[in-house]
Amino acid sequence: MSAQRFYAPNLTIGAKAGVALSEMSFSPSVKQSFRPGITMGVTARYTEEKYFGIIAELLFTQKGWNENFEGAPYQYGRTLNYIEMPILTHIFFGSRRIKGFFNLGPQIGYMLSDKISTNLTPWQDLPEVVSPRQTDQMWMDVQNRFDYGICGGIGGEYRLTPKQSILLEGRFYFGLGNIFHDGKADTFSASRSMTIQVTAAYLFRVI
Repeated sequence: MSAQRFYAPNLTIGAKAGVALSEMSFSPSVKQSFRPGITMGVTARYTEEKYFGIIAELLFTQKGWNENFEGAPYQYGRTLNYIEMPILTHIFFGSRRIKGFFNLGPQIGYMLSDKISTNLTPWQDLPEVVSPRQTDQMWMDVQNRFDYGICGGIGGEYRLTPKQSILLEGRFYFGLGNIFHDGKADTFSASRSMTIQVTAAYLFRVI
């Protein structure tokens, strides 16, 4: 007897782009706010079952943080530019035309560069009107460029034609790697990235 295939393989490739809102999880804590950036890259998705598949992406993402000076006339922001590769389990549901989905899995990344934008100088003492705060993170060099963590997303897909579709997704990433050294004698025991991404994608079916 010959085996019967119930679900044909489906391979789609495409491009995606959107916005990224990032903070850092510091310990000791740092008063901060989200720093906006961009995320863009290529994506590939393979499915062979009715509800499950796998996604691999290669992305350029701007992360970082903004210091929160609580109304004082000071500004500090740091942009961390990463190349990232998430590998995600893809769970989808719905009709042939419109689908919803969940994505979940690990992600690795490497920092290409970082940039500081501020009206402060490394040797400037903040005046007394600014509440006491941790400032070492403003001027420390990034010590660990490799990053890894977990990300998950939710979104929807609309099929334009049998081979073309568009997607919208919201995704959250929590980093497990620290950008600064985390030994007992170091300033921070944690300096991890957290990012919210909202993206749109265009996919084309090749198989």
